[in-house]
Amino acid sequence: MTPLNITVAGTGYVGLSLAVLMAQHHKVTAMDIVQAKVDQLNDGISPIEDADIQQLLNQYQAEGRINSRSPTGLTATTDPQQAYANADWVIIATPTDYDSRSNYFNTRSIEAVVETVGQINPSASLVIKSTVPVGYTEKLRQQHPDLHIMFSPEFLREGKALHDNLYPSRIIVGEQSEQAQTFADLLLQGAIKQDVPVLFTNSTEAEAIKLFANTYLAMRVAYFNELDTYAAMHGLDTRQIIEGVGLDPRIGNHYNNPSFGYGGYCLPKDTKQLLANYDKVPSNLMKAIVDSNRTRKDFIAEDIIERVYRQTLAEPPQTDSNGQHVPPTVGVYRLVMKEGSDNFRASAIQGIMKRLKAKGIQVVVYEPVLKEDHFFHSPVLNDLQTFKQRSAVIVANRLANELLDVRDKVYTRDLFQSDA
Repeated sequence: MTPLNITVAGTGYVGLSLAVLMAQHHKVTAMDIVQAKVDQLNDGISPIEDADIQQLLNQYQAEGRINSRSPTGLTATTDPQQAYANADWVIIATPTDYDSRSNYFNTRSIEAVVETVGQINPSASLVIKSTVPVGYTEKLRQQHPDLHIMFSPEFLREGKALHDNLYPSRIIVGEQSEQAQTFADLLLQGAIKQDVPVLFTNSTEAEAIKLFANTYLAMRVAYFNELDTYAAMHGLDTRQIIEGVGLDPRIGNHYNNPSFGYGGYCLPKDTKQLLANYDKVPSNLMKAIVDSNRTRKDFIAEDIIERVYRQTLAEPPQTDSNGQHVPPTVGVYRLVMKEGSDNFRASAIQGIMKRLKAKGIQVVVYEPVLKEDHFFHSPVLNDLQTFKQRSAVIVANRLANELLDVRDKVYTRDLFQSDA
């Protein structure tokens, strides 16, 4: 395939992984409104934590294909004219956070890109990779009949985004056309995995695939969390139960590790958006998934509080220099959702923190990716040893090797030491 000019709008984990993937064979411009991220990329530095992305950026830098005139490679900019004027393809991967007031994704960033491209280069083909409500792309096409707009869902894990583009589980494009085939070929060209399933659907069906897929994953998380809650309250061995249940090949021993609840950028907002789409459709399960996640956080918080209370009774009361009683401190180990990621948007442990603090419990945080000295009015400690010493109980969604020396302090529901 002849090298094309491809612009990717948005340099989060979706956009950046796609930009780096396609820069193997094409001239890619990463467009972002944050100058600091653009400067990092033009220096060959990934603004997000993803080992595979940084490795490929290092390769491009060594080959002289970062911010250069090479026919293939990667350049970043904040200038829409530079980004869109010569683009054959524009991939939109801007954030679409869930707006709880409107019960809808905030799609203004997508619309801003579409309008700008329409003004600068209406002949470019646009592909939406951001997650959108069911039926959104068709409405956008009606509003911009002179533009070619497609939707293609992404199925990427934070911290493993480029890996999941190199070894995709499937490629889905929400259009059945020659252009749709070309876009699928662009993704296949960059992939290492062979024989990737490719599905061409209508745009609205593709949007539904994305939301239903993530809601199923959320349901699986909620299921094993509720199993763990049951076992914990009845003094049963959760691991034995999960291993036995998973031996059924229809269920399988995967994506079954209990946690504090599903969180991150995708699952919370996608489940709520799908629930909103069910507004006039008979349903029970979708609401139950969302409610289950809230109930799980309530249980985890109460379980931690009970442990703190038991520990307070077992140890001499702590006092400050003035002789005043000092309540025990709970340490929160990492806000990020999973190893290899630097994102903690909507992480489940934040919900636990809020519940603990509402009960008057002091909370400190250990999170190396945070530059601030406080997070939601809780001190952030950068020194791990200080954090361990100060924490009476350490709350960890996932147990790390660096906590094994204080294992007796650690509260976790992690059974398999995996993110899945």
